[in-house]
Amino acid sequence: MSQPLAKQAYAKIIEMILAGGLKPGDVLQEAKLGEELAMSRTPVREAIKRIEAEGLAVQDGRFLKVRTLTPGEVNEIFFLRSVIEGYCARHATAVAPAILDNLERRVTALMTEGPGEEDEQRRVDDDFHLTLARSTSNEMMVRTISDLRRRTCMFDHSLVPARYLKGCEEHLEIIAALRAKAGEQAGKLMSRHVLNARDAIVGRLEHNERKAAR
Repeated sequence: MSQPLAKQAYAKIIEMILAGGLKPGDVLQEAKLGEELAMSRTPVREAIKRIEAEGLAVQDGRFLKVRTLTPGEVNEIFFLRSVIEGYCARHATAVAPAILDNLERRVTALMTEGPGEEDEQRRVDDDFHLTLARSTSNEMMVRTISDLRRRTCMFDHSLVPARYLKGCEEHLEIIAALRAKAGEQAGKLMSRHVLNARDAIVGRLEHNERKAAR
């Protein structure tokens, strides 16, 4: 299977869900979606599996049906992230300088070269947040953050483009605070970073709701 095709199918189905073309309760049918997207069933199947793993589809008897994130759910997810990840950042001042240097280099490359076609932006984002989480040596915390991030990871640079460069800049600010051993500042910056992402996503969802109501 061509991975880029599965990625394209995923992006298009997510857009259909967020734009209301696929509504809560609609069945995700491989054949029908394949026809609409002019793709074979294989990449569509892989895209649907990913969407289910991220919580935007639920099994209902024999059928896999669409569910959507509400602004209320997004607020709950990002409130938890702001608290937990703020704690992680405050206690991440022992992260090795070489690791911070590598993260900074990759974030800077994103800012100058763009997100690319191979999910580099997502990999950098995951590595940044999970590196700080792992610095606590608390595996339950790492798993919790991973799960919370997975629930909203569909809101990438393509869906909330205004957050792309700003998010990179915020990463660099947190790295600078950690390099200076300013744990409290790093924690505050991380909490703000997470809540800024929340605001952008809630804004996108509310925009979609208004558009669907017209």
